[in-house]
Amino acid sequence: MAASLMMTGAAAQKTSGGISPEMLKQIENAQAKSPADKALFNAIASNAIDDLAKNFSNQGAIDTHFSHETKSQSIHNQKSSGRCWMFSGLNVLRANFAKRNNDTLAVEFSHDYLFFYDQLEKANLMLQGVIDKAKEPIENQYVAMLFKSPINDGGTFCGVADLAEKYGLVPMSVQPETYSAENTSRMSRLIDSKLREYGLELRKMVADGKKAKAINDRKTEMLSTIYHILAITLGEPVKEFSYTFCDKNGKPKGESRTYTPRAFYEATVGGPLNGTFIMAMNDPRRPYYKTYEVEWDRHTYDGHNWKYVNLPMEDIEAMAIASIKDGHKLYSSYDVGKQADRKRGYLDTENFDYGSLFGTTFPMDKAQRIMTFDSGSTHAMTLTAVDLAADGTPLKWKVENSWGSTSGHNGYMIMTDRWFREYMFRLVVDKKYVPEKILEAEKQTPVMVMPDDPLFQEDE
Repeated sequence: MAASLMMTGAAAQKTSGGISPEMLKQIENAQAKSPADKALFNAIASNAIDDLAKNFSNQGAIDTHFSHETKSQSIHNQKSSGRCWMFSGLNVLRANFAKRNNDTLAVEFSHDYLFFYDQLEKANLMLQGVIDKAKEPIENQYVAMLFKSPINDGGTFCGVADLAEKYGLVPMSVQPETYSAENTSRMSRLIDSKLREYGLELRKMVADGKKAKAINDRKTEMLSTIYHILAITLGEPVKEFSYTFCDKNGKPKGESRTYTPRAFYEATVGGPLNGTFIMAMNDPRRPYYKTYEVEWDRHTYDGHNWKYVNLPMEDIEAMAIASIKDGHKLYSSYDVGKQADRKRGYLDTENFDYGSLFGTTFPMDKAQRIMTFDSGSTHAMTLTAVDLAADGTPLKWKVENSWGSTSGHNGYMIMTDRWFREYMFRLVVDKKYVPEKILEAEKQTPVMVMPDDPLFQEDE
């Protein structure tokens, strides 16, 4: 038996494509042998790569002047959670409320409240998806996706719109953050485990020919358990509360009133969000001026899939500039880990020179980075300002981040336009700033795409 295994191993070593001793020798001989390489090893062995690759010529003072900037507001902190999409979305909503009130009133929405319903709705989305696909084999692409990631804390602005319209909003002071809201991993893992268990049970009920009512009743019982887990980690959502609106300095304006979450939504947001905006995407792999929809990528079963219009950066920048000039912030998302000087809050393609440090180049363009999973949208931030040259072309941009006021540049990040074009992916724009040509493109029957595409990961 041992001899057989040895022969099998020897045969495997001779298979074409492996690293042979001859190839290894060739690789070793190709290595440069110079004092500089020894010095580089000594340096890199004792220091962070980014500290050594930092481009010194790009370390000067950051120009903080912006020709067009929206009103500032308090900086929030998502802590150890993937809720950047919610923080950015609610940043836009509270900024719009302040602008409608001539900046005489301010409001801060509870992330914990909306997150509770986000998690409950995603649990239902998973369980109902399992029921819908129960006759498919568990290896089916959709079924496997449901069990692989039953629930998560990432998302997009579509989730903010669906959840806020359905459940309303409450002030942060009424339902503040809990530890599990700010540190979501353990709670999510426990809920994941229960949902996988429940998913198998629901599949068996369908296989055993149980009636639809019995299956739905059991799903409701399952969701009651998920609700209980959420209630003792995030707190049960408030149903009614008393609140007094204040200015940005905390001075009360008017008298205290009693609100429900829906009534507070009407008082602060007003009408529906869905139908008032488009989501623009820059994906150079696909044709522009086409509409795409990410199948099964939504927060609520009865809500909206993530739908977007694919546009060149010139159009995206023009809409962003129009919105900022009119005083309105925008939800936007980026590959924030690329060429990011987080300490200074500065994003530029020339921040780090990895090529010179390692004696190579990194020449892939945006489309190539996306298709090979090298780049994609990872983080949502709120676009707040643009600096325009005399001819109207953008020089740099500014975003309000959700990593606290001590991160980056006083809670903000400044990005050059060349970085913006390479690593910006999504923008949510009010339709009043969208040209007719793009509005018409948005009305097309969308091309359905799969959520496992490298560019369609949810913002965290």
